[in-house]
Amino acid sequence: MKVEVHAVNFNVDGKLVDFIQQRMDKLEKYYDKIVSADVFLKVENISEKENKIAEIKIHVPGDDFLVKKQCKSFEEAIESCAESAERLLVKRKEKIRTHI
Repeated sequence: MKVEVHAVNFNVDGKLVDFIQQRMDKLEKYYDKIVSADVFLKVENISEKENKIAEIKIHVPGDDFLVKKQCKSFEEAIESCAESAERLLVKRKEKIRTHI
């Protein structure tokens, strides 16, 4: 799967990009028609510890899914987004299966 990582106002570490790619590749187990994914990473300037925002936009034929989470670390946020995306993709697959 083609994954684009966009970091807003900072540079992304190579390890984080690898982690994101591996985690996004696992989503193909749940829905094999994923075209691509865009991952947006942002840091909010607030005093709270949970200031890392990850937003994943998954492109599938005929639809786009957007999942957004805010956590203490980008890894935690990506993991949480991916879990939510898994549920969305499974629902989508079941919905399509019932129409066939």
